[in-house]
Amino acid sequence: MYLIGLTGGIASGKSTIARRLAELGAVVIDADVISREVVEPGTPGLQAIIERFGPDVLAADGSLARQRLGSIVFTDETALADLNAIVHPAVKRRSRELIDAASLVPGAVVVYDVPLLVETGRADEFDRVVVASAPEAVRLSRLTEIRGLDAGEAARRIGAQATDEQRLAVADDVVDTGGTMEHTLSQVDRIWDSARAASRASS
Repeated sequence: MYLIGLTGGIASGKSTIARRLAELGAVVIDADVISREVVEPGTPGLQAIIERFGPDVLAADGSLARQRLGSIVFTDETALADLNAIVHPAVKRRSRELIDAASLVPGAVVVYDVPLLVETGRADEFDRVVVASAPEAVRLSRLTEIRGLDAGEAARRIGAQATDEQRLAVADDVVDTGGTMEHTLSQVDRIWDSARAASRASS
């Protein structure tokens, strides 16, 4: 197995890269999907969140009201740290199970799509780290125009994550997603070809 860590700040184009790698044949494991699974109704994760933040973070159907919780933690560093202490260990356990299962496929190239790779200090767990990058103005525009956040909330969410410099410090490859889709995909294709060659060489 050849393991790639894919990371990038919010609205950096990481999902586009992950989709392309999946199309090319990678096994993609999405930490965001896992992070939702570990706080579904009835899970220990959701119960811990209720105990820390109160029942007001629940939607009417008993699920986590993610935007409501986000408005709390992205303006309070202590609250964000408390949430991360609940969610990150559960995500790490589940992601390890999925990675171990994928490793049973001979020659597999596994991509772990994880926004907080730098923040959680996990860069050294991967054979290769790929960072999605776009200018902050582009990311702000995506958050406000596509995701519907107001400018202040968008800026706070960007500011709550690692800096571009911190991500670039651990990157083996950087994909510039600030240009055309064709430009983005061509960069991803080159990384895939290189990863496949490295995987074959190591097997």
